[in-house]
Amino acid sequence: MNDSAPRRVRVRAPELVGEGGWLNTGGRPYRLADLRGRIVVLDFWTFCCINCLHVLDELRELERKHRDTVVVIGVHSPKFVHEAEHAAVVDAVERYGVEHPVLDDPELATWKQYAVRAWPTLVVIDPEGYVVAQHAGEGHVHAIERLVTELEAEHEAKGTLRRGDGPYVAPEPEPTVLRFPGKALLLPSGNFLVSDTTRHQLVELEGDGESVVRRIGQGGRGLTDGPAERTRFNEPQGLALLPDGSVVVADTVNHALRRFDPVSGRTTTLAGTGHQWMQGDATSGPAREVNLSSPWDVAWWQGKVWIAMAGIHQLWAYDPESAAVSVTAGTSNEGLVDGPGAEAWFAQPSGLAATPDRLWLADSETSALRWVDPDGAVHTAVGTGLFDFGHRDGAAEQALLQHPLGVTALPDGSVAISDTYNHALRRYDPATGEVTTLATDLREPSGAVLAGDDIVVVESARHRLTRLRLPEEAVRVEAVAHRTRRAATEVAPGKLLLDVIFQAPAGQKLDTRYGPSTRLLVSSTPPELLRTGEGAGTDLSRTLELDPSVPEGVLHVSAMAASCDDDPHNEYPACHVHQQDWGVPVRLTETGADRLPLVLAGMDAQTP
Repeated sequence: MNDSAPRRVRVRAPELVGEGGWLNTGGRPYRLADLRGRIVVLDFWTFCCINCLHVLDELRELERKHRDTVVVIGVHSPKFVHEAEHAAVVDAVERYGVEHPVLDDPELATWKQYAVRAWPTLVVIDPEGYVVAQHAGEGHVHAIERLVTELEAEHEAKGTLRRGDGPYVAPEPEPTVLRFPGKALLLPSGNFLVSDTTRHQLVELEGDGESVVRRIGQGGRGLTDGPAERTRFNEPQGLALLPDGSVVVADTVNHALRRFDPVSGRTTTLAGTGHQWMQGDATSGPAREVNLSSPWDVAWWQGKVWIAMAGIHQLWAYDPESAAVSVTAGTSNEGLVDGPGAEAWFAQPSGLAATPDRLWLADSETSALRWVDPDGAVHTAVGTGLFDFGHRDGAAEQALLQHPLGVTALPDGSVAISDTYNHALRRYDPATGEVTTLATDLREPSGAVLAGDDIVVVESARHRLTRLRLPEEAVRVEAVAHRTRRAATEVAPGKLLLDVIFQAPAGQKLDTRYGPSTRLLVSSTPPELLRTGEGAGTDLSRTLELDPSVPEGVLHVSAMAASCDDDPHNEYPACHVHQQDWGVPVRLTETGADRLPLVLAGMDAQTP
């Protein structure tokens, strides 16, 4: 051995194993022996983790400079249940522009073999197959590049370095109008503006949410101001409309705030230097001179642009009068702690929505809905900590979300939550303290915007905007002039058969492993409308008795059904909860119907 070569502790690298298989290799699996002669950097990551996303960006330059000697391999090691789904990993690899092979390890087999304890972790393997370095967290790529340079020289001299093309095979691009869009807003024109995140553009769509009016940005990564055809973004996310009609853009991977003028089509930079904020950097000052860190969403509140600074678990604000930025809440510690803004802890705040008396925020890593009051104090409505998540409705103190990325203020004072990893739109009502589910079967919803009585959801992993009708209780406001009015259903007095229609989706069946998989809850306004039939039960059909002396009212119906994949060989089938709340205005007439069908999923076989 060359005596001048540095002597290091070397441990034989364990094999790379993952039940999900390999991505970005053209379908070919790899073993470490196939990579002998190359310097291998293992990146243990999970796609929810903002620090992991930072490392992906840090690695890009290393990969470019050492493309003929270094092979970066992402080992995807999930935290959330959703992240263990192979299709979700496939989406994430494209969403974040990962241009190296990825091993999908849903059971954390390789994670355990390498004794990894944190996301992200980087492991360096030398050309002879030995682990020579391991780093947890972000900000280590500079040190790793120095090590790579040393390893190149050492193994070139030994004859053990093999140069050449790496195993990365780019997937075929998909011809969709949007590609993993992040957020949307309604422009004064009635058109939608969408952050087309993976294509590094903004897209203006007509009011149908589908027809393209124009694209803003060249489409490649960069930080360039100017007209629509010249400007560049880097994975833009949040959008906020300012009083002057311009739009603030959270240009996430550029660590910047941009201003887009819909009239002129020009984009300028409001805040940020293009460099990521690091510990010790300024936390206030002239906006163009202060570093930011992965701003994910923005909202106009109390005369300032509030910023969800996901990268450092804080809220900041940009003051347009002074053109300055400053921290408004958060210590930069990651967790869930309420109290005065300067003492609060957040965990990747990723969605903002302003009302006159509250700034709502989706705190994604704690699966929490939180809010800031006008005095700057932070409160939690739903959520308990970094590792408590799920899909459970009911009282807020026991309700569960899973990595929500968006929040939308509704007209009645409640909020809709884009519950991203539950593929659902949820609702929290401060008046009752209750959490309900408005819609399911959305694919990674990341934001939503009101459009009349509808809510338009950014269905990020389906690459589209999806329009939903809000239930009556979500759009009702105290002022009668603003209340949604619906035509009453004419029903006969006396006995009324309530039929909730549910057919399990293809390939699924009702989940009866732990008892009944359906629930039906019925009540009425006024209560006197129902003589019998109110309350909870497990049968989706129920005979109600309506009091003939009450001429009209509203039947409140809540139904739930749980279905799972119908595969007897799958010990852990994927399960889905289908839930809907209805408020059905009824008018009692002798010629009215004696059956009321409500479709939860499927078709009503008795429809004429």
